[in-house]
Amino acid sequence: MDSVAVFQEENPSLENYWRSVVLFGNNVASYKFALAKTLLELIEQDKTHITLEKLAKPYSKYLCEHIAVSSKQATSRTSSFLDACRQYNEGTISADNLIQVTKSKGFNNVLDAFHHVNGDDLPVKFFEKTNINGTAGIVLTDDVYRLGEIKFEKNLTHEAEARWQLVETAWNLGVAVNTLSIKYDEKSELLYVEDNKIRRRNITSVRAALNGYQKGKCFYCFDDINVTNDETNTCDVDHFIPHTLQQYTNANLDGVWNLVLSCEKCNRGDDGKFAKVPALKYLDRLSKRNDFLISSHHPLRETLMNQTGRTEAERHMFLQSMYKRAKEYLIHTWETTEVQEAIF
Repeated sequence: MDSVAVFQEENPSLENYWRSVVLFGNNVASYKFALAKTLLELIEQDKTHITLEKLAKPYSKYLCEHIAVSSKQATSRTSSFLDACRQYNEGTISADNLIQVTKSKGFNNVLDAFHHVNGDDLPVKFFEKTNINGTAGIVLTDDVYRLGEIKFEKNLTHEAEARWQLVETAWNLGVAVNTLSIKYDEKSELLYVEDNKIRRRNITSVRAALNGYQKGKCFYCFDDINVTNDETNTCDVDHFIPHTLQQYTNANLDGVWNLVLSCEKCNRGDDGKFAKVPALKYLDRLSKRNDFLISSHHPLRETLMNQTGRTEAERHMFLQSMYKRAKEYLIHTWETTEVQEAIF
């Protein structure tokens, strides 16, 4: 079973089916991300039937916001819809004109493709296409409203935004995918890249970028975690192999492969991990989490493979060697009690 199927089948909750759309769906354009953020916005408004004209307003808004920062939003060379978004940003067409172009051309593929992941349709639907008296639109299902009831549901919006920023970064840099390296700034907790002129470009929060691949749970105890500072249980970014080992290895311990999200209690509570080595059972969990990232499309996929190995065997050997080195120097291991069922 491939990693995408494993992600879906282990604890197949609604939010994890949703996350599979955002994290693992094909990326030929950014429409999926705009639609995901639009749907999450609409469930807060408690509207069920949405015409394409009403859907077009928030949908085009999100695309225009991103185009203003990163012009390239698709792998295709031309798009009359994206051109209309650019023209609106430039002030050469009106908001009404943009809505009409969005209504006629902005939804050509995304509504049909949204629930299609890894070669097949999801067993759940977050909306259904409708055509009532010749007026096209969608009906939001009960399943999408249930997303609004999950703990820390705002994380889903942050995750979609982070995924979008990662994908568009790769498109806009215009470099070979396998040469793109995502780096981590511990002070700001941001992921960033450096272009060929060694200019730094911040991409997104590492919390939002990694949270979906951990299904919104602490890496160690599986407690619910939050990626923002506006609610309880805001997560820490933890180095799985403690950063104190950096002086004894050439491997980059700030690499994405070694970063996990942890609740505060596990990371630095009274019985927290601190600079101890996680118990061996957690190494398999790290390998699985990294496989989820690798099954996703660039650029985190390529960054991880560049950091740990191009093949599964190479990556396994890399993690084993790093774990052995950590045990040799740091001696003590740490583990904790899981507060919820293990889901990866």
